[in-house]
Amino acid sequence: MKAVVLAGGYATRLWPITKHRPKMFLPVGDSTVIDQIFEELERDDRVDEVFVSTNERFAGEFERHLAASEFEKPTLSVEETTAEDEKFGVIGALAQLVDREGVDDDLLVIAGDNLISFDVSDFIDFFQSKAAPTIAAYDVGSKERAKSYGLIDLEGDRVVDFQEKPDDPKSTLVSIACYGFTAESVGLLEEYLEGDNNPDEPGWFVQWLQARQPTYAFTFEGAWFDIGTPESYLDAVAWYLDGENHIAESATLSDTTLGENVHVMADAELVDSHVANSVVFPDATIVESDIRNSIIDEETHLDNLDLAGALIGAHTKITNGH
Repeated sequence: MKAVVLAGGYATRLWPITKHRPKMFLPVGDSTVIDQIFEELERDDRVDEVFVSTNERFAGEFERHLAASEFEKPTLSVEETTAEDEKFGVIGALAQLVDREGVDDDLLVIAGDNLISFDVSDFIDFFQSKAAPTIAAYDVGSKERAKSYGLIDLEGDRVVDFQEKPDDPKSTLVSIACYGFTAESVGLLEEYLEGDNNPDEPGWFVQWLQARQPTYAFTFEGAWFDIGTPESYLDAVAWYLDGENHIAESATLSDTTLGENVHVMADAELVDSHVANSVVFPDATIVESDIRNSIIDEETHLDNLDLAGALIGAHTKITNGH
């Protein structure tokens, strides 16, 4: 089977952190979100090719990232867009990739910004046992949160109803961006799009598909993070660190206290400060400041500040004069 890792978003809700960096490259511990997915796909012998679907704007970053990695399976497949308003939609881009790469096998599709606690190989086991379209499903525990996703109604493990982004969710079980499509259902992408159906979210295709073919849900417990906002990224880091801190050996901390879930990267310097639940990128300097629930990008200098919930872009200098 083939796999597609979706990495074509522009992550505007994470700007300025992602203005010049794909959000899939945001670090979670020693790895990145997308590298954790690559690692699992690399290990599974059933997946013989991995296509990384991205846009022209970030193609160079992905080329360099893959060239520097030890992964052998991923290859880049570039969508011809450079801005959010040019995008074809996820299903439109997926159909183009299938045509461009000549995909006629079963297909695993997974979002490159998904941090999930289940093994992808377990999902593939389930998909192959059903030999039918399969989605991963997670209970988000909140009807308000469920409004943002595809809502699933099950009988056993078969999907009997699917509603993309409902206004009034009847449950909290939603589809996450991990799908198994049989070769037959992959072949229906063109028919779906020719019918003037929504080309954007994969959930619209699943909603259309489950009315035509038996479709199943792989439900899992544990953790799932859709990293699209600063809050969800910091939540993912906190889940991964589990109350501990991750400090690079080359970072310098002087007269500084740390709360929980702090990631400080290479050559950052923290002086006379307190930092909690935050990510500090390489070569940042924080002096006499209190930083909470924030993301501080590389080569930033902060002096005498009290920040909570902040996103500070790279190469920024902010001082609050003594």
